Amino acid sequence: MYWINSFFTYSILGYIAEIIFGFIVGANNPESGVLFGPWTPIYGFASILIILISEKLFKNLHMKRWKETIIVFFIITILLMLLEWIGGTLIEVIFGFTFWDYTGNKFNLGKYTCLEMGLVWGLIGIFFIYFLRPLLDRFIRKIPLWLTILVSVLFTIDLSIRILLEFNII
Repeated sequence: MYWINSFFTYSILGYIAEIIFGFIVGANNPESGVLFGPWTPIYGFASILIILISEKLFKNLHMKRWKETIIVFFIITILLMLLEWIGGTLIEVIFGFTFWDYTGNKFNLGKYTCLEMGLVWGLIGIFFIYFLRPLLDRFIRKIPLWLTILVSVLFTIDLSIRILLEFNII
């Protein structure tokens, strides 16, 4: 249950963070993701990826922590840039719209990723590893099974409705 609860917790926190960021920068209609509910799955996937990669690397590198952190930073930066590119591409292919576009950035690597944002994701990843995850891990491990099932069902309904609407099935 830990991985499912982590996915949903960080998907919901990512959604909240994007909405708050949208209000701060003055977006007319701040949004996060393509689903109707208060979750953005790419943040859940990214968090799981960060947890798995950092645990594996910290366990196997056997270096001073600051050196391991630098290596993890660059690996996370590359992987999150790849995840951002895959997510943007899938949203465009499946749902037919562009949620973000970095073509105006100096170091863009196409439409859906850029070096500038990748470095931001790397810093957020390090913040996640050393601050956010330790803070929330005890909470995540205590989420009751009934709540995990409820959120999983609501998420599945949300995703199903969104796909059915997108393909004009309902």
